[in-house]
Amino acid sequence: MDNITVREGSTATLRCPLDEQVTRVAWLNRSAIMFAGSERWTQDQRVVLVARNSAEYTVHIERVTPSDEGPYTCSLQTLIAPRTSQVHVVVQVPPKIYNVSDDVSVNEGSNVSLVCLASGRPEPIISWRYLASTARDFDEGEILDIVSVTREQAGKYECSAANEVAAPDVRSVRLVVRYRPTIVDVQSVDGGGTGKPLSLRCEAAAVPAAIFTWYKDQQNLRDGWQGVSIANSGSHSLLIFKNVTDDSYGNYTCEARNAMGQSSASLHLYMSLNKAATPPTSVVWLLLTTSFILLM
Repeated sequence: MDNITVREGSTATLRCPLDEQVTRVAWLNRSAIMFAGSERWTQDQRVVLVARNSAEYTVHIERVTPSDEGPYTCSLQTLIAPRTSQVHVVVQVPPKIYNVSDDVSVNEGSNVSLVCLASGRPEPIISWRYLASTARDFDEGEILDIVSVTREQAGKYECSAANEVAAPDVRSVRLVVRYRPTIVDVQSVDGGGTGKPLSLRCEAAAVPAAIFTWYKDQQNLRDGWQGVSIANSGSHSLLIFKNVTDDSYGNYTCEARNAMGQSSASLHLYMSLNKAATPPTSVVWLLLTTSFILLM
């Protein structure tokens, strides 16, 4: 039995060679007659008789679907004895992802499974790829398990379903990893001693984004307090002094908080006289300590 391989949506050609011995001929799909001679028996209008002469008896199956796959028989009656010729139609189907995980948010340290299901003939090979500055490929499979996920593993994951019929079908899933704030930087941005402007900058990495609060010696600082302003933007917070005064010196704490927990960094702002300068000037110094609280 010969195979006829066609792609879904294309036309399958069923050709039956004839000779002068043939008196009657028919094409059958399994046991159902499609055409007997020139007479149509099938109700399927996609099946078309395209050639009936002394050399061949040919039908087309247009817009092939997977349900058309299977054996077809050309039945011939000859002057000597009946005979048959069989072909098997193989329908190839491009890969198609029909189910993939939605974008997902998880807490750092938890386990997560990403699922990608696809159909196609031949059966597609499913693979996962992590799309980052340094891309990473994973073992093939419908399910990608990530154990004890870290913040570094957050980002976009691409699922690809591939077979030899057509280009791969590709879908992506975004993984968000929630974690408590981590103070990554606290520093003086500009300024100097008494009578000069000064800005303290606090930066925190956090998902979801952190809410910043500033304290001076345990006192919650509000925007406008003693000429001090607070400017928050994304992962940064600025504590801005228009003019440093003697009252400005002391212990300052930047606190970053989200639903996962909080982290803080404290620094001591004090003055040291720079005697080497002419005339001598005051210089601001910072001493930094950090702490964090994890909310369970």
